Formats: sequence, structure tokens, C-alpha cells
Amino acid sequence: MKLLKTIALATLTFALFSCGGDKQTDSVTTESSDATVETDGDMEAAAAKYDPNRGLGKHADIDVSKFDPAMAAAGKGLAEVKCTSCHKTTDERLVGPGWLGVTKRQTPAWIMNFISNPDPMIDVDPELQKQLELCLVRMPNQGLNDTEAREVLEYMRSIDGAK
Repeated sequence: MKLLKTIALATLTFALFSCGGDKQTDSVTTESSDATVETDGDMEAAAAKYDPNRGLGKHADIDVSKFDPAMAAAGKGLAEVKCTSCHKTTDERLVGPGWLGVTKRQTPAWIMNFISNPDPMIDVDPELQKQLELCLVRMPNQGLNDTEAREVLEYMRSIDGAK
């Protein structure tokens, strides 16, 4: 019985920390201005700067005219470590929504802004707030840098049939 309790505690601890990201930033800088919107500051200012096609963040024009299989493979590796405990590559919801079709529903800039710094977007995007009501768990910031975010985007594109 003691062994069972230890295993259950270890599993719970792993589950709590496996999705957690390193929340190093509390702000996001938009490319269109030098102003910084504090995520725990003026939400009205963040909402006013929110572009539903781009999201909030520095990523604006992402060239997806060519598919990069090497980046997609790197993105798959990242996703296996940081994403697949909450997301499936089908349209089925696990903890968060499935990824199938996401690159057809959202722009590359929106995806990269969201996966690299989800908190500001969750706070102002009505569709993300609806997802939060369904999933009941905020997407944690996984601390992806620009290259990693692009690699995950390429992996998502491969799921949707990009070649």
C-alpha cells in the first residue's frame, strides 16, 4: 500500500510539472510599436492592440511558402517533450484541443505568438477564453524561443499535410 501511495504521489508530481513552463517574461512587445503591454497590467490596452489574425506578440509576417521537413522533425521532437502530454495530433481534445487543422484555422503569426507567449492572448482573445472554459486549464508558457516556435509551427503544418 505504501508503494502504491508513493507511485501515485510521484505520478501526480510529474503531471503537475511536466506541462509547466518557465515563466520568465511578464510582458510582450508588439512589433508595431515599442510599447510593452504588461500581462498583469492594463488589460484594456492589451485588448485594444489585439489583432485576431496575428494575436499579440512580435511575430507578424511568417513566410510559409516553403515547407521545411528538418524544422518539422525538430518541432516534432519539441512537441513530444513539451506539448503532447496535453495535445493530440488529431482533432480530439486531450487536456487542450487537438492540433489537426489548426494551421487552416489560424495564421502562422497567430500560432507562433500564442505558443511562444500564451498568457497575454488568453487574457484578451474571446475564442481562447471559450477554449479555457472547455479545457479548464490555461496553456502554460513553455518558454519556446523564436526558432523553437517556428519548428513547432512546421510540425503543425506537417500534421495538416504540408509537404
